[in-house]
This record gives sequence, C-alpha cells and structure tokens, in this order.
Amino acid sequence: LHDPRYRALIEKLIKLRESKVMTQVELASSLKKPQSYIAKVENFDRRIDIIELQDWLKALDTEIPIFFS
Repeated sequence: LHDPRYRALIEKLIKLRESKVMTQVELASSLKKPQSYIAKVENFDRRIDIIELQDWLKALDTEIPIFFS
C-alpha cells in the first residue's frame, strides 16, 4: 500500500473516475460493491488486484492499454 508505484496507480484511477464525472457511489454500483469498497481503495486502506483493476477500468469505459499508455 505504501509503494509509490501503487499510490500513483490509485491516484490515476481516482483522476480517471473524476474525469468521467462518476462518484464513488456510481462506480460501486456498477461494480456491484458497496461504496466503502471504493473509498477503502482510494484511501489506500485496501489493495486491488489485476482482475479488480480490469473491472474498474471496464466500469470507467477504459481499456487497460489506454490506461497505462
């Protein structure tokens, strides 16, 4: 959780969500998760794995190669 690369990844996810004008509640709803799940990830209280990352990006209408380019 404290690795600068992981923090940069989550910060990029937050910026992407905000650029799509999507709230944590809306993202959580599309992922069928509680809002607290999104908050914990965005507050660095919980890690996400590659499968969850793929689900987040799909919900944000972004493909993995584009996200990492």
